[in-house]
Amino acid sequence: MRHALVFGASGQIGRPLLDLLQAAGWRVTALSRESRSDEPGLHWLQGEFAQLPALPRGVDAIFSCGPLDSFSHWYAKAAPDAARVVAFSSTSADVKADSADVDERDVALRLRMAEARILDSARTRDAGATLLRPTLVYGAGRDRTLARIAGLAQRWGRFVLPRRANGLRQPVHVDDLADAAFRASATPATAGNTYALPGGETLPYREMVTRVLATLRPPPPLIELPAPLFALALKTAQSRGIATGLGQAAVDRMRSDLVFDIEPARRDFGYAPRPFHPQRGMFESR
Repeated sequence: MRHALVFGASGQIGRPLLDLLQAAGWRVTALSRESRSDEPGLHWLQGEFAQLPALPRGVDAIFSCGPLDSFSHWYAKAAPDAARVVAFSSTSADVKADSADVDERDVALRLRMAEARILDSARTRDAGATLLRPTLVYGAGRDRTLARIAGLAQRWGRFVLPRRANGLRQPVHVDDLADAAFRASATPATAGNTYALPGGETLPYREMVTRVLATLRPPPPLIELPAPLFALALKTAQSRGIATGLGQAAVDRMRSDLVFDIEPARRDFGYAPRPFHPQRGMFESR
């Protein structure tokens, strides 16, 4: 019986990955910050990277579905033997590399350093590491973009965008990401490679938001404002503690295309994500 060690197992990608591993007959050791009950074939450990419990000496695969930076430092120093490692990064490693926002540039730099640390450590250990970079994640109500949009729209009965927010996006469902990790772990050709994981449809930012709002009951209206009025509305909201993480660089990106090539992942491990057809409940935390 194959044995997997899964970090971030209780997160939005980790949970569907556990289901896939169990359905395929894997024995799973899963990490969570909270105490959880074991299931047949699934053993939970409580802890975090600063203070991990005793881990198996060796496993067939290690999956990281949580913060990449912490995982990379741990993997470089103390990881058990594992022939395969699959870790989630983010397309922010590219998108934010040249951002006008210094904090965003720092995020991109730390992601790239963590990716390099994992790949270098895997080569030293004679292991095969695969890095996966999702685009806009949705589906479990725990993401920081679409679920937040839905929450704000429900709270205020409307949602506001700047005009011409037509930059292209490729939202990707958490179940498709879990499937990608599972497939990549079983495909030797993915070892040593990094893959963008866009969703199965490319659409304008405004249309993406419109589809999210349409899932709510009742559907809140979308209001589009000229840039100066939007800036004023955003400043007013942030003074009240709302949308505090939305900086000018993020607003500017609403008009920029963020499109990634699906073909390498499709070619190497059969990645086939769904188009963006959100449904009620996908933006509610579960």
